[in-house]
This record gives sequence, C-alpha cells and structure tokens, in this order.
Amino acid sequence: MEINADFNKRVLVHAADEPWRPSPMAGVDRRMLDRIGGEVARATSIVRYAPGSHFSAHTHTGGEEFIVLEGVFQDEHGDYPAGTYVRNPPTTSHTPGSEAGCTIFVKLWQFDMEDRRQFRKDMAADLSATSEGHASHELHRDAREVVSYHQLDPGARFEVLAPGGIEILVLGGITDAGDTLAQGSWLRLPEGEALPASAGAKAPASG
Repeated sequence: MEINADFNKRVLVHAADEPWRPSPMAGVDRRMLDRIGGEVARATSIVRYAPGSHFSAHTHTGGEEFIVLEGVFQDEHGDYPAGTYVRNPPTTSHTPGSEAGCTIFVKLWQFDMEDRRQFRKDMAADLSATSEGHASHELHRDAREVVSYHQLDPGARFEVLAPGGIEILVLGGITDAGDTLAQGSWLRLPEGEALPASAGAKAPASG
C-alpha cells in the first residue's frame, strides 16, 4: 500500500475529512496520512482507541513516536495524557491501550536504527520565547531530524526552513500559502520549501 508516498511533493491532509479505517485490533481505528507498506509499514497516522480497547503486545522493530491528542494512552510503562510526546526506539516493546479511550498521532519506522533513547515529554512544558507571540519546545534532535512543539498567540507569524523537508501537525489553526489548516490538519513539505505561517484568531497552538 502507498499513500502520499512521493516525498518530492507538497501534501496537505485535513484529517477530519478522512475516513476512519479499522486496524487488525477491534476498537482501534486509524486515519492514514502517509504509508509505504502493509501492516508492517513506514507510516504516519492518527489512531483512535475506543474505551477499553487494546493492541496486542509488540516490538517496535523500526521505532515509534507519538503524540497523545485526546484522552489518556496507556501501556505497562504508565499513563500518557493529552499533550505527551513519546519516543519508543527500535527494539522497545509494549502492550498499548486505553481504558477511557484516546486519540494519538503516530509515526512508525522513521527512526535512526541505532537510536536507543526512550523517553516521554510534556510538550507544553519548558516553552521558550522564540519571537513575539511565538514560543517553542524542542522535543528531540539528532543528525536526521528535529522535533519541536510551537505555540502561537492569535495572529502571530512564524517561518521554518529545514533541510530535508518539513512536516507539521496542527493542533489549533494556522494559515500557510493561502491554505487554512484546522485542528488535525497535516502538512508535509519537500526539501527546500519553507513554511511561512500565521496563527488563526481563535486557535493559537500548533505542533
């Protein structure tokens, strides 16, 4: 299966308009944003756990990182409330689920295969002012990528130009290149393309 597999093209997906597709586990559904492969795939998805649902125990051969968007994600290592960023590198394992239900944004098989650093962070903690109306928190950095959370006041502007391309999941609302990105919108830009954006009047946060 291939979904948005050409990384030389700009891709914008309004996740709220995408259908929920069932996973192999009852009560766990997903919206596929990009994907290369079958059930074992390089993938970016929004995944919804119904209350009381669980995925079977598994090992992250290619690594997993996720953001808890709603509810509380759980596994044998603890509870992860909304706003938590988690990295589970290659060779880690767990049995995920949610007693109350949750929604997460998850990326699979996109790690440096030598990475073994496992951690969780509160995205909104330790924010540093970047410019007027703009604060950020760097969540992860290595030779391949930088992961950060940005919080914008209404109407604030910011611009990113990153070597290798840019990917952004909107948690509030922004405008980019004339497109309005609402909560849950996902934008991927190819190498060499900048992200000039401004926050919406009523939805100040993005990540």
